[in-house]
Amino acid sequence: MARLPLEKIRVLDLTRVLAGPFGSQALADMGADVIKVERPVVGDDARIFGEPYLRDAEGNPTRENAFYMSVNRNKRSVALNIASARGQELIRELVKSCDVVMENYKVGDLKRYGLDYESLKAVNPRIIYCSVTGYGQDGPLASKPGYDAVFQGECGLMSVTGVPEGKPGAGPMKVGPSIIDLFTGLNVANAILAALYHRDAAGGEGQYIDIALLDCGVSALSHYAQIYLTSGEVPVRRGTQGNGGMPTSMFPCSDGAIMITSGNDKQYIALCDAVGHPELKDDPRFYTNVERVKNRDEITEVFNAIFRTNSVDYWLDKLGVAGIPSGPINDLEQVFAYPQAVHRGLRVRAPHPLKPDLDVIRSPLNFSETPITDYRAPPMLGEHTRDVLAQELGLDAAAIERLAEDGII
Repeated sequence: MARLPLEKIRVLDLTRVLAGPFGSQALADMGADVIKVERPVVGDDARIFGEPYLRDAEGNPTRENAFYMSVNRNKRSVALNIASARGQELIRELVKSCDVVMENYKVGDLKRYGLDYESLKAVNPRIIYCSVTGYGQDGPLASKPGYDAVFQGECGLMSVTGVPEGKPGAGPMKVGPSIIDLFTGLNVANAILAALYHRDAAGGEGQYIDIALLDCGVSALSHYAQIYLTSGEVPVRRGTQGNGGMPTSMFPCSDGAIMITSGNDKQYIALCDAVGHPELKDDPRFYTNVERVKNRDEITEVFNAIFRTNSVDYWLDKLGVAGIPSGPINDLEQVFAYPQAVHRGLRVRAPHPLKPDLDVIRSPLNFSETPITDYRAPPMLGEHTRDVLAQELGLDAAAIERLAEDGII
């Protein structure tokens, strides 16, 4: 097995659902030993988010569902009651050998258990402690609960997503995946890596990291947010139209649709030739990209009419030869059969006790010297409890059995 970038880092992961687990999964993919702490019997909230579930040998659904599995590969699961004094004591013992603690409880919740940053810093001064909340550790909304869909509205994402005003079906729209959670998870992993570098390579100390979904959502709006900050103009929904080079949009064909981005004047000239309408190069409405952006609706309608005259494959072939950035609108079955996705190995095998041929998504990170080559299935609830307590804390079988009898594990 190849060495991995983070193979000497240990993470105690108290996060649940999506944002925190997505961040810790990124660390686990890179080789960190991520010990996921779940509630006995109940487990991570994501385990009850519904179908589809893996089936057992008799075909019955289990608690191993796709949502949970999407963000928990390469981890170890420990079922531990942190509401109990003994459970809290075991957490503090585990922290002594950890580099990172992650949690996404409500602001102040873990302080009553003695598992807040200051308490665990006293146990391990080098600990990096990352808290993930909806609104951050301070401010008027700090105690307010929230989920991804709420933040998609609050951060402004829905205001610039969906069918434009005046068109059929107009109105704000949620992005399909829980994208604010995923942005947050990426920021979580990035912040932890920076804190580890500060501590281990720059002579620093452990520290506290405060990550909020609202902050991450606003940050992810990037150029949309900067348009407002620069001009004072509030960006509007544009459907599938782009915000820069035009024409950029989804265009209907005779048997489906394609997505095209004509990012500059050179690509626009090539596009006009590729679709057999060289006269559009000299149309004063479209002569430069500045003019095309001003007349975005007009140019979109012109190319809508052109692309409707032939099939997806016909146009993608023409556009590909001309070097125009373009592609099909794939569903997920088509994505995993897409030649480039197959070549890049975007689905990988991670044998699971209930499904030996379980496939999971490959990490998008590719390292030349420390490649990610092996994937372990998302753990079943408490799958590693006894091993972790024995190996990391030195508890014998009798002590572990007493913990089980007392409902601690």
